[in-house]
This record gives sequence, structure tokens and C-alpha cells, in this order.
Amino acid sequence: MKYDITCKTIGTFYQHCAKKNLISAGVTKNELKDIKKEYKSVCLRAKSIGKAQLLTSYLMGAYFIAMNRSTKLTKQQNIDALIDGCIDNKIFRKVMGTADEYFNQEKTEKRKRWSEKSKLKEYENDWVLDVLDKTKEYELGYNYHECGICKLFKDEGCFEDAKYMCATDFKMADMMGLKLVRTKTLAEGGDFCDFRYSHKNYNE
Repeated sequence: MKYDITCKTIGTFYQHCAKKNLISAGVTKNELKDIKKEYKSVCLRAKSIGKAQLLTSYLMGAYFIAMNRSTKLTKQQNIDALIDGCIDNKIFRKVMGTADEYFNQEKTEKRKRWSEKSKLKEYENDWVLDVLDKTKEYELGYNYHECGICKLFKDEGCFEDAKYMCATDFKMADMMGLKLVRTKTLAEGGDFCDFRYSHKNYNE
């Protein structure tokens, strides 16, 4: 994909979010520079997914790969530095929104259109999914049959690291006031990823 203004801006934002935590963990200024260089390299090698719904997640994956190749920290330390830094960022929290905003009907209809478009497989590395309507067990569900993160990590020869990205979904949900139930992921050998979202007090 092209290392355009979008890639650069999002990478810079992730570096801004993670920087404090990385420095606290002993990462040097040179290593921070190395992350930026490797992030650019990963982006340039990555297959384009256009202006995809989950482009920021795809680029977060690229940044996480760059962290693992540029620091002496463990993969768990790297993903914690990144995600905790994002969660502490006011802009990130505002963009992600709240549970009530997440279940907005207009957004749900948009997700369904995205689901149908995903099945056309316009971009090889994009996600492919089904969006599931509200039930007694959950308010919104997704079955991801193909995952852009898994594809990117496989292309980069580090598929086994994709599971670290999966684990962050629960932190993100909690930040937004959501309850996430998930029993399997593609990254951990599942036939699909079964995301089930609700308000924290739903069906209690």
C-alpha cells in the first residue's frame, strides 16, 4: 500500500499514544525511531485495503509488528504499551465513543452495508464478515470469516503474534462501556471470530 498521509498520520498518533509507556519500560529514543522506520516499511509491503472500515486496525497491526521488531520488550509489553496508551488518550476515547453511540441504528445499518460489500472481496487483505441482529443474548453480533490483521501478520511471517491484537478487543469494549463475549478467533485456530456485543447490564 502507499505510505500516504493517512498511514503517516495514524502511525504518528499510535507512536504518540505509546511513547510514554515505552519510555517508562526502557525503550530508547533510537528504538522509537526504529519503530517509525519499520512501521513505514511494513505499510509499504502491506497489501492495500483501500479506505476500509477497519483501516485504523490494520495500521495498528502494522505498528505493533514494528514495535516487536524494534524494541527489546516482550510482545505483551509492546501491546500493553500501545493499547493502554490509546485508552488514556482523550481523542481516541472520543472517536471510539460510548456504548449508546455504538448501538445507534444508523450505524448498524451502515455496518450491514459494509458486511455485504465485504463479501465482494474487492481487496485481498480486507475483512469479510456477517452482521447479526439483536437477540436475547446480545445486542449486536459479528462473525468475521476473514481478518485483515491475520492476513497482514501472515504476510509478514508473524501470524502467531496476531492473537495479541485479538486480546485488546476486550479492553476496548470495556473502555466504551460494552460487554464483549467471544469464544473463538481466526488467530487462534477458530473457523471464524464470533463477536457478541451488549451493554454491560444487558439481559441481567
